[in-house]
Amino acid sequence: MRWALNRLALAITSMVALAFLVPLAVATRQIAHDRAVSDARQQATSLVTVLGVDADPTLLTNAVASTTAGSAGRLAVHLPDTAPIGVAHADAAQISLAGQERRSVLAPAPDGVAYLQPTVLTDGRTVVVEVYVPDSEMHRGVLTAWLVLGGLAIVLVAGSVVLADRLGSKMVKATRQLAGSTRRLGGGDLATRVEPIGPRELRDAANAFNTMADDLHGLLERERELAADLSHRLRTPLTALRLDAEALPAGPVADRMRQACDLLDSELDAIITGTRRGSQARGPEEADLVEVLADRLAFWSVLAEDQERPWEVIGGDVPVMLPMSHSDLILVVDAMLGNVFSHTPERTAFRVHISPDGLLVDDAGPGIPDPSWSVQRGVSGAGSTGLGLDIVRRAASETGGELVVARSPLGGARVGILFPVS
Repeated sequence: MRWALNRLALAITSMVALAFLVPLAVATRQIAHDRAVSDARQQATSLVTVLGVDADPTLLTNAVASTTAGSAGRLAVHLPDTAPIGVAHADAAQISLAGQERRSVLAPAPDGVAYLQPTVLTDGRTVVVEVYVPDSEMHRGVLTAWLVLGGLAIVLVAGSVVLADRLGSKMVKATRQLAGSTRRLGGGDLATRVEPIGPRELRDAANAFNTMADDLHGLLERERELAADLSHRLRTPLTALRLDAEALPAGPVADRMRQACDLLDSELDAIITGTRRGSQARGPEEADLVEVLADRLAFWSVLAEDQERPWEVIGGDVPVMLPMSHSDLILVVDAMLGNVFSHTPERTAFRVHISPDGLLVDDAGPGIPDPSWSVQRGVSGAGSTGLGLDIVRRAASETGGELVVARSPLGGARVGILFPVS
């Protein structure tokens, strides 16, 4: 924008300067020409006055020598049947024609022009006074005037470009500030605001942005409070569920129920604390996918044993650190493993692949009829809410990876995340 404004100012002022400079340059040259001819006319008139008093050659010689043009060898008096007094430059035919017509003319001469002024003496003879005007005299001061005009034009053009650049700088600064604040707001910095600067339209945009940011901040605060309240309300049925789990006879089912209650309790605490603090207060978090997967497989393996599901894990030899919280990563792993138990019959095998390249869960169930349809947000082909795939999709987006929903080598469905190559 700044460069465009500079080019626009340069183009406009250059055209305006040319529109004025060309006529001024022509007028300056014409003025210099007219000035030189006018000076020659005045000197010829002074000689005509002398001729009206006395046409004596000696007196005329002294009069010619006393003039500026005569002393410079540029004035001559042409008497009939007499050699010219002074230095002549015009052609004899032109002088004769001027005498016959008895009117002043500008006749061409070598490297200039000659001003011919005829006059009639008292005895009836016609005398022609010649004043030679060289080209240098007709162009005297023209180059200096042109240089001054050119310098003035350059100053005006440069000044307009500098002024346009300053105005453009303010506009660009305001625009960049607004764009930067928008990016920061999109990145989660809800405290960012824009200083209203620049033209009125940009100030209005900045005020609108600040109003939007305030409204968004208030909306998110209300949403966090609502999530915390809802999570707190879940503690009552969770307490009842824990009491029922404690009343169960000792065994794998009771252990699994107690473990699930403990997990729900810790997750509710994490939700309440996280929603009240906000994402910025929590700061960047990181968790090991291999560690979380091992912990969750210990939970799901009990259910797999009850349902007689064969399963295996491939990989997991090196840690896989992801920019997610430990609780969020648990939700992702549970969504992928729970998908197998929810949508495949008992005794269906499943396999887990874990590596720095990604996490894949394959099963030998009926599979997904149309994987391209199931990857659409909030859509499930098995009558569920589709929230599980949404959780995996969000995790893929946060880690810069890619959601995978396809046919597995076991014949069923493959659900997972492929991470970007470092």
